[in-house]
Amino acid sequence: MDSPDDRTASLMTPAKLAQVAGAATASATPASFLDRMAADVGHQHVERLAQLRDQLDAQGQGRLEQLGEVQVVLQRMLDALPRVDFAPLQERNWWADLTGKSRSTGSAFAATFDKVDEVAQELASAVSMQQKQQGQAAAVQDRTMVEFDVEYQALDKVIHQGARWLQDMRGQIKARQAQPDAVAQDIRDDEARCELLVERLKLLRAAAAASQQAHEELLATAGRRAELAQAMGRLATVHLQSWRSSLSALASAAIGGKAPAPMLDEAIKVQGKLRKKLEAVLDDAAQLSTHETALARQLATMGEQLAAVA
Repeated sequence: MDSPDDRTASLMTPAKLAQVAGAATASATPASFLDRMAADVGHQHVERLAQLRDQLDAQGQGRLEQLGEVQVVLQRMLDALPRVDFAPLQERNWWADLTGKSRSTGSAFAATFDKVDEVAQELASAVSMQQKQQGQAAAVQDRTMVEFDVEYQALDKVIHQGARWLQDMRGQIKARQAQPDAVAQDIRDDEARCELLVERLKLLRAAAAASQQAHEELLATAGRRAELAQAMGRLATVHLQSWRSSLSALASAAIGGKAPAPMLDEAIKVQGKLRKKLEAVLDDAAQLSTHETALARQLATMGEQLAAVA
């Protein structure tokens, strides 16, 4: 079984040992050193977790802003679709063909399509940029999350070791109280150190719990973020591209006064699919925005708990 000294030493990381070595030199007595230990357990991990929390929070704010920008373009595209009106092309008749009205109608349709297509191209560019930025941000966050997990696990270990240390200290105090030559003041000092450690461990447990919840929310939100990125990629490369191809062909035919029924029906069908996909992606984006906001709140709570124990 580990000795009390071994257990005390097991609480120390190399960085902490170096810090305490300097502090011990400045400490007037061993008692003051022990007081610092009781009040400072886990400090290095708490400090690093706070730094990582700040990084993750900043990354989250950036992603939320990017998501908002993409939502604006998605909504703009959805709002622009109804401007592409197929009804005039469906009302062709022999008189319209004879008088050239079909060509005029076709030109107007093509002009409208060109305007809406500008929004479609803007959306495609926004999706491409968003995915590029997300890929870069994901790589950075992955590295941060690895260290986050290491620091959280280390803090959890410190808490368990601190609890063992507290148990040993209380056992030693109890044994000394039974000795007739025990110095009462020394015992009271050690009891005070126990109370310091008790309070420290309470704060550390609260900070660890908040860190764990933030870690879980980070993983869940990252999963939802990846799902939305996949849906947006499919929107841009499949549905949007299909819409542009189909309607471009129809517009070209309409300018010449022709709008073959199969081509027209296909264009109407493709536009309906695009509209539904835009609505679905916008709904997913709104849900992700809600989760990103909840994550920001959880990180803020984590920051408060870490600050309380810093």
